[in-house]
Amino acid sequence: MTSGAVGTDSRVITITTFTGVRDAYRQKALRQALYDQGALVMADCLLDLHGEQHRSRRRLENRLFRRQTFEMFEREVLPETIEAVLAPAVGRGRGDLVSLGYRAVMNLTARIAGIDRTEGTDEETDALLAFAVKFGEGATMAHSTRDRSVLEAEVASAMAAFDQRFFQPSLARRRALVAAVERGGADPAGLPRDVLTTLVANVDHLALPEEVMRREVAFYLQAGGHSTANTLTHALDDIFAWVEGRPDRAAELAADPTLVQRSVHETLRLHPASPEARRRALAACVLSDGVTAEAGDLVVMDLMAANRDPQVFGSDAAVYDPFRRVPDGVAPWGHSFGAGMHACIGMELDGGNPPDGAATADRLLGTVTLLACAFLAHGAGPDPDRPPVGSRDSARSHFSSYPVVFAGARSTR
Repeated sequence: MTSGAVGTDSRVITITTFTGVRDAYRQKALRQALYDQGALVMADCLLDLHGEQHRSRRRLENRLFRRQTFEMFEREVLPETIEAVLAPAVGRGRGDLVSLGYRAVMNLTARIAGIDRTEGTDEETDALLAFAVKFGEGATMAHSTRDRSVLEAEVASAMAAFDQRFFQPSLARRRALVAAVERGGADPAGLPRDVLTTLVANVDHLALPEEVMRREVAFYLQAGGHSTANTLTHALDDIFAWVEGRPDRAAELAADPTLVQRSVHETLRLHPASPEARRRALAACVLSDGVTAEAGDLVVMDLMAANRDPQVFGSDAAVYDPFRRVPDGVAPWGHSFGAGMHACIGMELDGGNPPDGAATADRLLGTVTLLACAFLAHGAGPDPDRPPVGSRDSARSHFSSYPVVFAGARSTR
């Protein structure tokens, strides 16, 4: 744990150990601070709330993120969506992993957020993708390397365009549906099961202005699309490197979805969506090593370091190993989904259930694993003529492009 000055009355306290981060996540006196610079997208969203406001909103939205909902998405919605996106690329023999990942998850993400797809066209999907990417840039402005004023103007413009094209029509439909239920003329079971409908049905109880509902929906749109697509790209990049020159490993992966899931969990550990978490102390609190964070201090949790803590993950903690065993009580993805009051609400949807050593019929694999399995089933591999390109616009580790070829294209080269 280290500390440094940020002003005359406050410090930055950095935590790098696994147990230190776990303790900090549990401290109720530490308030979310990672998105202070991303207010255009994140202000008053679930992930930025604290205390009773957070508990009330999370209690409502948690109803959407139940196991039976995840089972329906994983077994009915995702397989068809993934194949519809992959089929044209497989037919061409090549595609871009980043773009394909975004497109594969966008329908699911829009459905969860409560954004209606009325056209069902590729252009409509591309528009949603562009909004999700821009909202992702806005939410993670703290890690952006771009000029802040320029980025803020772009995000504000995107939010206005999103409001007109997607949010207002979706909001109007849900208001009408909720009103019909309240008049007694419609069955509540017929309401859409999504975030926006939940907010509309509880707008008075939560005292939600329209702009907050818009930001909440935009947050779900970018979080679901941005994080999932980036994790998929990192996961397949790790898998491609792991199986290179080892056909036995490739065959083992193809035959065992549980091993693919273990591989995804190892990628999540080594490449968390955010390299750090930040909390601001609302009152003095004692951290795990005895250091006291005073009111106003910024506590930075270095997730990259904590997820590589050799005291928890072994002396080879920095090495990618899908067969890694972790101690009881430790998630295989480390702290990448957060913990405490701000643990990722979609953790089970994205990562599934950690394998317990044997595959079971009712265990969820998670969205990223299903996507990775589909790419591997089609023989995806890096394009030998076009290397991947890392993003230069963020301190976060992302790919802006990752060209891939599929088995048929590789075999005919």
